[in-house]
Amino acid sequence: MDAAISVQSLEKIYGKKEDRLVALDNINLSIKPGESIAIVGKSGSGKSTLMHILALLDEPTKGVVTVDGVDVSTQSEKQLDLLRNKKFGFVFQQFFLNGNETVLDNVILPLKIAKVSRKERHKRGLEVLKSVELEDKANSKALNLSGGQKQRVCIARALINNPDVIFADEPTGNLDSHMTVEVMSLFQELNDQGITVVIVTHEPDVARYAKRIVEVRDGRILKDHPVEGRRSAAADLAVLGNDVIDAPGEPSIA
Repeated sequence: MDAAISVQSLEKIYGKKEDRLVALDNINLSIKPGESIAIVGKSGSGKSTLMHILALLDEPTKGVVTVDGVDVSTQSEKQLDLLRNKKFGFVFQQFFLNGNETVLDNVILPLKIAKVSRKERHKRGLEVLKSVELEDKANSKALNLSGGQKQRVCIARALINNPDVIFADEPTGNLDSHMTVEVMSLFQELNDQGITVVIVTHEPDVARYAKRIVEVRDGRILKDHPVEGRRSAAADLAVLGNDVIDAPGEPSIA
C-alpha cells in the first residue's frame, strides 16, 4: 500500500552559526492510509515540528515530503492550500473557538471560508456535530461548554471537509482523565472508519490508544513500533467510573 504521507532524509534547522538549532535530523517516516500513530517525546524533542512538516504547516530545511506519492516541493502555494484543506483536519491543545459564537458557527467556519452555501454549511455542520454527539449543543454558545465538549467541537470542525488525515497536537493536554478517554474514544472511532489519525503527545498512556508509536528524542526517531497491549478507550470508558483504570496522562514523560 502506498504511503499517505512520507518524509525522507528530513532536516529542520533554525538559526545560523552559533544560534543554529537542529530541530529535526535525518528523519525518515512513512504513514499508510488508515494508520493510527502517536508521535511521542519530551518537550523540545521535535515532535510538534515533525507534525507541522507532515501536515504541510511548515517546510523542511532539507529532505523530501510526499503526500499520496507527490513531492510537495513541486506544488505551488495555492496547490498546497487546496491539498491541506481537502485532505487534512487539525485539532490542537488550545481550542481556538469563538466563545461568543454558537457551536454550529464554530464548526462550519472552514465552509464559510470556502464559500460553501449557507444551506449546505448548516446541513454538514449538523451532521458532524451528530457524529461527535453534540447536535443538541448546536445553538449553544461555545463558551458554555466543558473542556471535553470544546475539544469535540474542534474535532467536528476538523471533520467538516471529510479529511483523509487528522493531525492532533496534544489534544488532551487541557483535559481531565475522563474527558481524555472520551476524546481518545472518538479518535479511535474515526480511525475505525478509515481516517488516518496522527497524534502528538508527551503522555505515554495516551499514546497507547494508537496502533503505532514513533518516539522522538533530540530531533531523531529513537523508536518506531506497533503498540503492544493497545488501550481501548471504549472499554476504559465503561469502567472509568469505578476507578479501575489508570488515569491517562499519569505519569508524564515531560
